[in-house]
Parts: sequence; C-alpha cells; structure tokens
Amino acid sequence: MKSNPVGKAASAAAAAIILFVMTGCSGGGGGAASSGDAASVVVETSFDLKTIDPARQFEPTGSMLDHALYESLLTFKGGDVSKPTDGLASFKLSDGDKVMTLTMKDGATFSDGSPVTVDDAVFSLQRVQGIAGNPSFMLKDVKIEKTADKTLTLTSPRPNPALAFILPNPSLGIVNSKVVKENGGTTDKDDKAEAFLNKTSAGSGSYTLSSYDANSQVVLEASPKYHGTAPAKKRVVVRNVAGETQALNIQSGESQVALDLNPDQVKQLDKSAVNVLTEPSTDTVYLMMNQSPAISAWTSNADFNTAVKFGLDYGKILALAGDGAARPGGVVPSEFLGALPTEKGLQFDFAAAKKSLAASGYNGEEVVLSYPNDITLDGLQMQPFAETIQSQLKAVGINLKLAPGPEATELDNYRAGNEQMGLWTWGADYPDPSDYLVYLPGQNLGLRAVWKEGANSEIDSLGAKAVAASGDAARSTAYQDLQIALNERGPFVSLFQPVKNLVTVKSIESAAANPLWLIDIENIK
Repeated sequence: MKSNPVGKAASAAAAAIILFVMTGCSGGGGGAASSGDAASVVVETSFDLKTIDPARQFEPTGSMLDHALYESLLTFKGGDVSKPTDGLASFKLSDGDKVMTLTMKDGATFSDGSPVTVDDAVFSLQRVQGIAGNPSFMLKDVKIEKTADKTLTLTSPRPNPALAFILPNPSLGIVNSKVVKENGGTTDKDDKAEAFLNKTSAGSGSYTLSSYDANSQVVLEASPKYHGTAPAKKRVVVRNVAGETQALNIQSGESQVALDLNPDQVKQLDKSAVNVLTEPSTDTVYLMMNQSPAISAWTSNADFNTAVKFGLDYGKILALAGDGAARPGGVVPSEFLGALPTEKGLQFDFAAAKKSLAASGYNGEEVVLSYPNDITLDGLQMQPFAETIQSQLKAVGINLKLAPGPEATELDNYRAGNEQMGLWTWGADYPDPSDYLVYLPGQNLGLRAVWKEGANSEIDSLGAKAVAASGDAARSTAYQDLQIALNERGPFVSLFQPVKNLVTVKSIESAAANPLWLIDIENIK
C-alpha cells in the first residue's frame, strides 16, 4: 500500500465492519415488511435526525438516508472502510497529496433522468462550503474547481491524504444542481433549498424520497432511473423506535432490521427467529469539561480536570456498556490507524484524584453535567453512565448535578460552549485519525469546550506534527503522541466504544453495516 498515496491514510484494519450472509431463510419472524410484501423492508432505529439536506445533515440517521438517496464522488464497498473506491468518479492524488483530480464516470443519472455532470459535483461541494454548516469543516481550505468537461480538482494548501476518505461521507453527496437552484439552492449562506430537499430528493442514488417525518418515519422508494444494479427492496420504511420496542418488533416480525439493541436486549432474543452480528462500534462516548472560567471556575481548573480523570473507574464504566464494548486509550477508536492502546490511556487512581482535587481548591461546589436523554447510541442511553460518573466522582469529593435534556436543546447548548460538563458521543466522519483533530484547541470539539486556539502550544505542535507525518508508521506514532498529551492536558476524557449489534429476521439473506452510514440500505437482500 506504500506506493498508493491513499494507502498512507488507510486504517490498519477495516473499521467496524459488519458484513454477513445468512442461510435458513424460513423460520420465525421471517416476514418482509408488515404488509407481507417481500420487496419491502422495515428498518427500525432510534432517530438522530434533523434534516436530509446533504449539505446540512450531520447526524447518523441522516447519513444512512442520504447514502441511499445521493451518490458521492467516492465511496466504500460494504462495511470495508479501509480503502476508498470509485463512486461517481475515479481519482488520483498528486503534488505531494495536495491535489486530487476527479474524473466523472459516464452513465449516472439523477432521479429525473438528467445526467450527472461535473458541474453538479462542483456545485454540490461548493454548496457544502458556502452554507458553512456542520459538514463544511471536511472541506475547509479546499479549492474546488472544474478543470475540464469531465474533471474537477480539489486543491489543499497542505498534504491531505485523508481527502479520499472524506469524500464518501454522505454529507458530500452530489445533488442535481439545476433542480436545487430552481428551489432556492445557492453556494452561500443565502441557500434556501433545505425545505425542498426534506420533501423531494434530488440525487442519483438507488432510492428516492417518498415521505419524510424527522420525528417518526421516513419512506424510500427504489429509483427507476438508477444506473446501477436495482436494489432488492423496492420500498424501505425507516421508523423511529426505542430499543426496547425494536426488540419486540424484530422478534415478532413487525420489523425486519433493528439497529439499536443493546447487549442485554440481544441476550433476550430467540436466536431461532433472528440473526445477530456483533462488532465493536467506532462511536466513542466521552466526557467534556468546559475551559471557560465564565462558564465554570472548576471545570476550567487544570487540577480539577486531573482529579476527574483519575477519579473515574474506567473498568466499571466499560462493564456497564456490556459485552463486546471496547475502551480506546485516547480519542481515536481502537480500530483506526494511530489508536492509543488502552494501557497507555488514563487509569483510575483514587489517591491521585484526591490529591489533585485538594490542589484545585475545590470545596464541594455544584458542577452541572449535561447530556441528551432522548436518544440512544447503539442501544445505550446516557442516563446510567451519567449516574455512574456522578457516583464515582462523589467518592472523590466532587458534587455533580445531573442535567439531562432533549438532544436538540442540549446539542445547541454544547455547540454554543454553554455546558459546564457534557457527556457526549462522537462518530467517525471519515475513517482516518485526522478526523480526531477536532478535539484540539480552536477546532470543532475544542471550541465546544471553549478550548480556544493557542490554549496549549505543546498540543498545537504535536497536532501539526501529526498532520505533516507521512506513511502509516510515522502517522501512527505522531497521533499516539498527540493523544497522550491530550489525555494529560486536554478537557476531554474518552470513556468507551459501545458494541454494535445488527439484528435481522431470518428472511434477510444479507446486510452490511458501515460506521459512516449505519447500514447500506440498498444492499439489504
């Protein structure tokens, strides 16, 4: 892989691959959709969904849906995220990984039958940049331009080997520029196409949007204009259902795919009626401590931060996550290049926690821990973990007040930097350690902790070394060094990676999950 410039950014192993083929298609729970139509399927998940406008969406459920509605320039096959492959275009990197040249392939058409062109690709990517929503950071400082009738170039100011791993993200799906422009689409913040795209999809994917309700249900229909192999399921109903109900429905055959069952729920299933595949998730659950004294005098105190890090019993927190959960040593998931081994990560040390707390001057003042209470991550709710953290830190002498709230409200507060402490999750935007630079001062997650640019020169220097490193070995070492420093002096604490359970009825012959878009809907058979 050394000779291939993409290989320098690839994970040493495929990230969170869940790919399986089942036999024994008769048996309990074997119906297709509740209507009995074998060409339909009901997928149940706990929605984390705000929009399906690809340039704006950045939540797991939105990514799953947009991957089916919009093709991207590059993609991943099945659950294998170790190597990007051609999507709507082929690609090559040059000029020391600073320039990517993409050549559009022939034959792709949008759902209205019009051809996908290089102009559509340029408009779509520039729209992501111009709207400046959550996905825009992936194309920060990248110059996008049409260079020929079928080619576009993406030019970065510095080596960007991760770009090939970024382009498959569903937020970078290609839209029909003519249709989107006719419905308010632009490449700046004046764009008004979101309402239209939440009613009518404008992509070249294997499915089109039939109906959309961000709170309850989304229905997809196979696109008659799709240029690839037609999907096996002509109609897909994606329903917002809590994990406990998902377990009941998959067992009875009311649904055919369940995405959010936790280990305890899986144990209760009748395995003669369902198939279960379990793999570690690349999602991470982490704790944040705000670095602004105006928000909290204590979470912005370095000794208090250290007391929290030493005061958590990570083994007990991991056990609470269930069998199959993993604990990374740092912010990079254990499956990715540059992951820090668990033994090199933070460790529970009660005496050290007490000592650091005493040095901080803390005297029992209330500190608020916020988290969402209306979503699950791989079947897990945050409440039990928040209560465990509260109990463990109380033993050290820290008084936490739990403040759960709706995800929409809490996420807005977190993104605005208003939470004192937060219990949150981070999923891979692309399977490369550079995605986790967002934890640095002045970056996406760093700013949510009000950890501003220049707050720690040593970490800034280590981050720059990680970005500049070339080759798997050098990059792995650089990212591990960075994570050790983040553990010691950063405001984040990586807690665990949940286990991912993909459950289907016996009539489903094959399915593939992917850490970027949950499950590949078009490959459900």
